[in-house]
Amino acid sequence: MNPADTRPKPEPVETVAAGPDGVLLIAILALVAIGLVMVYSGSAFFAAKVYGGSTYFLKRHALWCALGLGLMTLGARADFVIWRRLAAPLLFISVALLGLCLVPAVAQRVGGATRWLRVGPLTFQPSELAKLALVAYLASVLSSRVAGDGVRQVEDVGARPRALLVPILVSTLVVLLVLREPDLGSAMLLAATALLMFFAAGARVSYLLLAVLVAAPIAYQKLIVGTPWRLRRVLAFLDPWSYRRDVGYQITESLISVGSGGATGKGLGQGNQKLFFLPEAHTDFVFAVVGQELGLVGLALVVLLFATVLWRGARAALRARDLFGTYLAFGLTASLLLGALVHMCVVLGMMPTKGTTLPLVSYGGSAMLAAMLATGVLLNVSSGRPEPASLRVDRGSKQGNRRVRARSYGAAA
Repeated sequence: MNPADTRPKPEPVETVAAGPDGVLLIAILALVAIGLVMVYSGSAFFAAKVYGGSTYFLKRHALWCALGLGLMTLGARADFVIWRRLAAPLLFISVALLGLCLVPAVAQRVGGATRWLRVGPLTFQPSELAKLALVAYLASVLSSRVAGDGVRQVEDVGARPRALLVPILVSTLVVLLVLREPDLGSAMLLAATALLMFFAAGARVSYLLLAVLVAAPIAYQKLIVGTPWRLRRVLAFLDPWSYRRDVGYQITESLISVGSGGATGKGLGQGNQKLFFLPEAHTDFVFAVVGQELGLVGLALVVLLFATVLWRGARAALRARDLFGTYLAFGLTASLLLGALVHMCVVLGMMPTKGTTLPLVSYGGSAMLAAMLATGVLLNVSSGRPEPASLRVDRGSKQGNRRVRARSYGAAA
């Protein structure tokens, strides 16, 4: 008798196909709909004056939203396990594209930064792809350490800190490439997402805090004190009204926008700060337009919708059929919510000014497509479908007791 036939068989997957999370889907579509309305409201006057048509940005944003819905549908239908196979190639492509951003002859310079690459008439931002690629890569690496017969457990990487050496080095490389563009906001989001995923994988908090404490003084010296214009932004953050006509202009106009909206706002389309007062009203400060026109009620609605995404994303991570799905859903949710949190904090004067869009709401092709694809993958994880046989991979013959397949969260608990 073949000895392999006597091995205990792993229990079958016990998840039930329930379809994508309807609550999560409604929250996502509601944010996209709010974005369409607020992008038009925030850009109509500017577009009419500069581009000769009030719907200039609306038409483009609607196109990106339509393409994004297609990517979301694709992400929701394709089983998420495919991202395990795509993780390494996608990360390699992202690193290569980020490297091209450092080549002056190839990259497109806007406002002193080379964050975009041009393909014909279109431009795209490789850092948005890097956010998805890094999450998929870390989810793949961290989930490969499953003990026993594939039982859903988190390895104590705190007891083996060297297990995180390669993921940390890869994450650092991606962050440094984004910093060189320069894009401090995206670099911070990438670093924070990676740290949260390491924490979820069982890394000791003391190690993570040590890494932050070591990096913080270096980052402060090199990225803030050593960069005069960033230092001035920090000074303006501490006392914006003293720099009202200078580097503090954006934040003071944002605070005026939010403050003048009151509880219920001035009315949709009635905000006046967007009339060449508030810069980038349809991108970096769209949340301020919401505050002035829809008031505290509108701001609370947007926050509630993102809180719903957080809730259902965490729920999807906990109920995923395997560890890869858990880490993938956790990383994607963290990336989306951290981006939203930074945008809101900047608009409300709680962080120094950064060029960070509001995911699913702000104008921007690359950011919209990446966010919609991420939500599609999140919807697929939330569906609880068993892994298709055509995509199932058993690593038992190559890696001893390691298995890609894992029991469901309920069975393991």
